[in-house]
Amino acid sequence: RHVADFQLSIASVTEDSSSNCLAQDLQLRAQKLAERLRCDAVVSEISAGQGTVNFTINRELLAKTVLQQVLKDGSEYGVKSELFSTVPRQKVVIEFSSPNIAKKFHIGHLRSTIVGNFIANLKVALGHEVTRINYLGDWGMQFGLLGVGFQQFGDKEKLKSSPLQHLFEVYVQINKAAEDENTKKLAKDFFRKMEEHDEQTLSLWKQFRDFSIEEYIRIYKRLGVHFDEYSGESFYQEKSQEVLKMLEDKGLLQKTTKGTGIVDLSEKKDLSSFSTVMRSDGTSLYITRQFLIVFFRDLAAAIDRMNKHSWDTMIYVTDKSQSNHFQHLFQILKLMGYDWAERCQHVSFGLVQGMKTRRGEVVFLEDVLNEVRSRMLQNMASAKTTKEIEDPMETAEKVGLAALIIQDFRGLLSSDYQFSWDRALQSRGDTGVFLQYTHARLHSLEQMHGSEQLIDVNVACLQEPDAISVLQHLLRYDEVLYRSSQDLQPKHIVSYLLTLSHLAAVAHKTLPVKGSAPELAQARLRLFHAARLVLANGMKLLGITPVTQM
Repeated sequence: RHVADFQLSIASVTEDSSSNCLAQDLQLRAQKLAERLRCDAVVSEISAGQGTVNFTINRELLAKTVLQQVLKDGSEYGVKSELFSTVPRQKVVIEFSSPNIAKKFHIGHLRSTIVGNFIANLKVALGHEVTRINYLGDWGMQFGLLGVGFQQFGDKEKLKSSPLQHLFEVYVQINKAAEDENTKKLAKDFFRKMEEHDEQTLSLWKQFRDFSIEEYIRIYKRLGVHFDEYSGESFYQEKSQEVLKMLEDKGLLQKTTKGTGIVDLSEKKDLSSFSTVMRSDGTSLYITRQFLIVFFRDLAAAIDRMNKHSWDTMIYVTDKSQSNHFQHLFQILKLMGYDWAERCQHVSFGLVQGMKTRRGEVVFLEDVLNEVRSRMLQNMASAKTTKEIEDPMETAEKVGLAALIIQDFRGLLSSDYQFSWDRALQSRGDTGVFLQYTHARLHSLEQMHGSEQLIDVNVACLQEPDAISVLQHLLRYDEVLYRSSQDLQPKHIVSYLLTLSHLAAVAHKTLPVKGSAPELAQARLRLFHAARLVLANGMKLLGITPVTQM
């Protein structure tokens, strides 16, 4: 079946509105136009379709141009396209992951981590200067409780060897006693001392923070994620007071009859929309449910980052339950006179239901990584096609992570979805396992036939429909990157890579390298090499490390 490379819809270029134009009329116009147009060195065929004019590109030119471009640009293929030529290079700050020390690293944090990492990878690939910030929940009353708990149940050795787990256990233990008046008082005293810069309590708090960050870094590394800055709520406890004063000085802070502090966000200044920012007893009010981020600290952090990084865009990646919070945050910054608030962006995502490990509910990120690795190892062991591979543990982890990421990125980020291990880890169908399998298969094809390919391969012989389908698809990669760069949705890249893998799998069957004439074999190898390069590039953008054996 012959598929045209480009199509022009006649309705889109006719003067009169399409409703007056009958299908026959459009058909006639298409035929007339097709007859008047001439082929040239680039366009080899022009024909009329259903109200369209279809153009076919010279097949030799298509093969030569695409394969040359992929080989020449390598990892920058698609990014060097003229689609991006007018895009200004920017400084971008991205805040993502942001777990709370001593609390569960829940599935929302995992989603924030992989989505933020994808956005950062994409921005870097497009030539922007990116700062990745992890804004930890590392301050607040819960540290008073944790401090007291550690004095009672803590173990210095366990804190060093497995800080996240130990602090979580201590926190759970002390929480059982949290209703006890004496414990409450001790916790309040501990936190008050922290706020007053008492050396002893701060030194213990600092150990909690430092050991936790060390372990986070190690676990993020398994995910293929890194941060340029580990910030946190603790950085802004004093600066938030300055923000409060600025709000008061600018007359933006109003008190209700009950003494609650509010900022009027309505256009008519009639309090039809407002944000509560302070309790009547003067303490900051947590107005976000999910990551108890204090409002003033977020304001202070945004202002501080502008002073420090002079960014052009700042992106926050959190779940959609915080949309209101960020809307208010940006509005208040604007009211304070910071016009750059318009360049702040909240990328929100939906909720994931049903992710459990064999041990039950997800408590630590490491639980998820270990689970995905062990399930994948099991699948690999039971698969008949699995060859002996050098490092099965590492391969299982990379393939398993690809499965997690693809299941997460297939739909719109804002959609909620039901998580399923079985569906994610299927080897057939549109999964991360299938992408990894395709990459490994193409890689071994190159290994088998010598990847030191001839310099001057004549690719003009790639005329079969299955070869053309792969070439046409490779040609479209830049458009897909452009779409994802516009709306920051990974799904465009995911569906592109899945289609590429399906097309490559078909071509692998119908276009054998082994047993073909040398010139044809070399041309086909070049085609498969280009497909593997683009597949690998796209996978890396999504945060997946391609494997070469499976």
